[in-house]
Amino acid sequence: MTQKELDIAFTNAVNNINAHTDPFPADILLKLYAYYKRATNDQSSPGSNNPLINAFKTNALFQISNISTNEAKRIYIDTANRYFLYGK
Repeated sequence: MTQKELDIAFTNAVNNINAHTDPFPADILLKLYAYYKRATNDQSSPGSNNPLINAFKTNALFQISNISTNEAKRIYIDTANRYFLYGK
């Protein structure tokens, strides 16, 4: 997959996730959050008012800190596709 194809697939996966109106399981949300932040190189801190949620988000980011932005895009796409296909 070329860089352009990867970027398009990532954008489509993000759009599909954002358009989905049913609630996601918390573990899927944390994965998507962390992979999105890594894929977009977003260095901002978790912005929840709840310290526990911030701790979970920070932990999710820490766990994937060693992967590249392109790998994060691939995993985000796979996670989104797997959720929509199998609901997990």
